[in-house]
Amino acid sequence: MDLAQALTISARGMAAQTERLRVIAENIANQDSAGSTPGATPYRRKTVQFENVLDRDLGAQAVRVKAVTTDASAFPQKFDPSNPAADATGYVRMPNVNSFVEMMDMREAERSYSANLNVMQASRSMLTRVIDLLK
Repeated sequence: MDLAQALTISARGMAAQTERLRVIAENIANQDSAGSTPGATPYRRKTVQFENVLDRDLGAQAVRVKAVTTDASAFPQKFDPSNPAADATGYVRMPNVNSFVEMMDMREAERSYSANLNVMQASRSMLTRVIDLLK
């Protein structure tokens, strides 16, 4: 693999992790977004699915976002009879977003992004050394 391939693969990895971080930020921002009427569906957590694709131009596997899907897990209920979205028993359906899970996903995405950035920096450093040797 040459250095240009390493840079391209790392850039694609960073782009995929950027999309993942965007989705995580959206989940965190909407973790308290309940419906506005009784029985209304609250915000549903989104997840990112990745896939490996063969890039024929590069001659190597690269990662990309396959899809952004919704989490089908159940909505937790919170007792809040004063909320306009409360049902007859006083319970409100809340989004299925767990801030702890989102923070762990965010850390994993950050580390993956950082690893790709380190590969890019190492490749750039090697390219700079090659140019210096050719002078």
